Amino acid sequence: MFVDMPLDQLRVYRPGRAEPQQFDAFWAATLAQAQDQAGPTTADLIETGQIHVDTYDVTFTGFAGQPVKAWLRVPKNANAPLPAVVEYLGYGDGRGPGIEPSIWSSLGYVHVLMDSRGQSSRYGGADTFDGDIAPQVGGVMTRGIASPETYYYRRLFTDPVRAVEITRELEVVDADRVVVRGGSQGGGIALAVAGLSRDLAGAMIDVP
Repeated sequence: MFVDMPLDQLRVYRPGRAEPQQFDAFWAATLAQAQDQAGPTTADLIETGQIHVDTYDVTFTGFAGQPVKAWLRVPKNANAPLPAVVEYLGYGDGRGPGIEPSIWSSLGYVHVLMDSRGQSSRYGGADTFDGDIAPQVGGVMTRGIASPETYYYRRLFTDPVRAVEITRELEVVDADRVVVRGGSQGGGIALAVAGLSRDLAGAMIDVP
């Protein structure tokens, strides 16, 4: 492992940052709008052939009440309430087929894998649409970038906060033991959610 500071300094290091005016108010209003426009969550059991895990095709409402897809995997015959891992995908990935195994549910955790709206060009196949609202270059990094209100990542950071909220509402989940995880883009999403969601039990973030 390569580091540029001794470990004791890294533990206390805080980078300089310039926070835009009204940053907190912007996100508070965005999340409040998503909550106000939230609709019912559906979870349909699918057949995967896995004998130790039940898999559900989930639809919940994310940014502005728009539908977002996820896979919910629950260990069979476990003693609820269970801890949960909410996972976010790397750039260009979709949630993939429901038959794919999950290490987290195999270890006894409830596992929620959230689809990334408008992505899946690299892997997985996605089921969550994100309408074009402004010109962009290839990919989604510049979608709606002319304004904070229309920028793609405003929507993509709101959806995963809602994913945590709906996970906490599941009867099988211990709401006090929910963690987020992700790598690459998923790590950046998990980092954002850790700042926007209250009282997470932890965040497992890799190369954000």
